[in-house]
Amino acid sequence: MNKKLSSDVDTLAFELERELMHRYGSPLLTGERLANAMGYRSIHSLRKHMSQPTFPVELFTISGRRGRFALVKDIALWLAKQRIEHQYQTEGKPIDM
Repeated sequence: MNKKLSSDVDTLAFELERELMHRYGSPLLTGERLANAMGYRSIHSLRKHMSQPTFPVELFTISGRRGRFALVKDIALWLAKQRIEHQYQTEGKPIDM
């Protein structure tokens, strides 16, 4: 990734992280909140993908707590990369940011 794209990803990731923190009030997400933040239609769809080695964000467990967790920071970075690296063009023009 070139410097400009890297800078764009970092800037967008920062904004997304701030928005996710404001929305969910925690640096950790699990369950339905994680599904919503990552754009899955349901918790069932999220669980199916969480078991695959290609799941796009790092998951971890916490001793004494149930479930697997992801950091808002990791989700924000993944979302920013998707947005910047996979933009599509309409009528020959890139989408403005």
